[in-house]
Amino acid sequence: MAEEDLKAELDRLKAENERLKAGHNRSMSLKVSEKGGVSVYGLGRFPVTLYKEQWAKLLDMAQEIRAFIKENEGRLKSKGD
Repeated sequence: MAEEDLKAELDRLKAENERLKAGHNRSMSLKVSEKGGVSVYGLGRFPVTLYKEQWAKLLDMAQEIRAFIKENEGRLKSKGD
């Protein structure tokens, strides 16, 4: 390969690597944990893992959680704060 071709390939691979890193940080995914729980990846540094019954209870509380957050907006921090 010519030097120009190698540089072009290196630039392409660097761009692809950055694209993959950026996409990975923003995406969320679900997996079954070793112990049979549901793990959500992509919220923070570590996954959030609960058993299916726990997820069902939490999801049933979605409206209450949203109302709580709205009521306490002034006291709560965002991830970037």
